Amino acid sequence: MKNQIEITTDRLILKSITPEIIHELFNTKTKEEIIEYFGYDESAFEHHKRMHESGMESFRISVFSFLIFDKLTNLPIGECGFHTWNKDHKKGELFYNIRKEENKQKGIMTEALNCVLNFGFTELNLHRIQALVAADNVPSIKLLLHYGFVKEGTMREDYVVDGVNEDSDCYSLLKWEWKN
Repeated sequence: MKNQIEITTDRLILKSITPEIIHELFNTKTKEEIIEYFGYDESAFEHHKRMHESGMESFRISVFSFLIFDKLTNLPIGECGFHTWNKDHKKGELFYNIRKEENKQKGIMTEALNCVLNFGFTELNLHRIQALVAADNVPSIKLLLHYGFVKEGTMREDYVVDGVNEDSDCYSLLKWEWKN
């Protein structure tokens, strides 16, 4: 795939997913091939199809993420990246997800996030990375604190879950903090 970046760790392969790559997939592959590539179900396919058809970028906002593959099975097990990457202001909003319960609590996201944060600060030239997390998502908060993220506050009723507006706690990490 053109312009795809691969980062390997001890247990993982991270493959970049950009708007260009999503457009290339939808323009050249069948639905079945796309679902197999991402390891998604039908609803996730429809989500990416809407992204392809509606657009994912403006003149200053884009997305940049990695699909996380298990090195032993070569199967996708999660994703991590920046679903809001503001190039002008050198900041990105971090997201991450491990798909199946059996892959959680094994240090996979700790391993992947180290690479993604480093890539964000060095290759995307980010100055600030922030993450929005539900206050009761203890594993996610522990992961962020592990990398030195600082809680800035709570964004009231900022996120919709099942039709209900919920609060998000905002954590951030600055480039100079990452270097230290």
